[in-house]
Amino acid sequence: MAGAIVGRLGRHPTSLLLLTLPRHAAAHHRLHSPSSSQVARAGLPGQYSKMGDPSERNGHGALTRVLFCGPYWPASTNYTREYLQDYPFIQVDEVGLEQVPDVIHSYHICVVKNKRIDSDIIAKATQMKIIMQYGVGLEGVDVNAATEHKIKVARIPGSTTGNAVSCAEMAIYLTLGILRKQKEMDTAVNRKDLGVPVGDTLFGKTILILGFGAIGIEVAKRLRPFGVKILATKRNWSSDTLPSYVDELVDKKGGPEDMYEFAGEANIVIACMTLTSETIGIVDHKFVSSMKKGSYLVNIARGRLLDYKAVFDHLESGHLAGLGIDVAWMEPFDPEDPVLKFPNVILTPHVAGVTEYSYRTMAKSVGDTALQLHLGEAFTEVEFVN
Repeated sequence: MAGAIVGRLGRHPTSLLLLTLPRHAAAHHRLHSPSSSQVARAGLPGQYSKMGDPSERNGHGALTRVLFCGPYWPASTNYTREYLQDYPFIQVDEVGLEQVPDVIHSYHICVVKNKRIDSDIIAKATQMKIIMQYGVGLEGVDVNAATEHKIKVARIPGSTTGNAVSCAEMAIYLTLGILRKQKEMDTAVNRKDLGVPVGDTLFGKTILILGFGAIGIEVAKRLRPFGVKILATKRNWSSDTLPSYVDELVDKKGGPEDMYEFAGEANIVIACMTLTSETIGIVDHKFVSSMKKGSYLVNIARGRLLDYKAVFDHLESGHLAGLGIDVAWMEPFDPEDPVLKFPNVILTPHVAGVTEYSYRTMAKSVGDTALQLHLGEAFTEVEFVN
């Protein structure tokens, strides 16, 4: 049996680790081991597809260590531990945000969550091989510094994990919530009122999707049955990632230069953009002023896409009829923040992508990446950006 296993996997020094695993764990590894075609699809340079013997890689013998930064989004750590519970040579730890700089030197994979991994922290990550996000956004990582220290930076594509689907459903939830005046309904229930407030329908509305990536596409799919007109902005409409039926999803396409014109046509704006140096505060006074009086704003992407003062002022003046956000300017959000005093504001605690479906799938991606790093195999679950 040992000869058969070594024969299949080649004379890799870690192949014999499989002989110490329970039978179901060894079968699990074979199930997730990449085929030659998968390795080809990964398209990684040779030096990243194999990372050598574990004892050379991690300095801890046959142990590969994964660090989750901070206590927020606890299911990410818990589900990854569950996925890897049959692999004692993978250690998964979680530490407080303030402890990360003191311990990062002992780890080989870092899952950043909402910790800013800057150049000073990266310089201390002397054994680090991969810094990754439990999801898509990587604005919390100094990619240039990681590259200088020969550390790969990766994200988990939202289109393959259910993250985009989960975020799109949250966009619909928040949109319906502000249209139907969720806070006022809660008040009516507490007062034993009936028949108030008078809400509004999605039907017949014009909706602008800012950023037509994986999430924006899923939002459009779910909006179509409501009988709406969809406008969308995207930097590059010739992208290979767009579905062939995109013209069935979008009534009017435009680039960033069209966002103000489109805002003037829309009843609802849903922000789905990636946060970059160019998009920070892009929903500013100029943009919100361009929106129709009585229109609604929803954000399920990143909090800093919205300029706080611009949004607050337009809520106060009544120009904005409602705000639904799953992400905030500073997180965790201050429950005493004045913006929450408005009855037409709904805030959820950054849970758009936090569903059983998406988090189990992303736990598999992190777990398989740890196993592939440990065994020196090609990476098949993540997308590298450097």
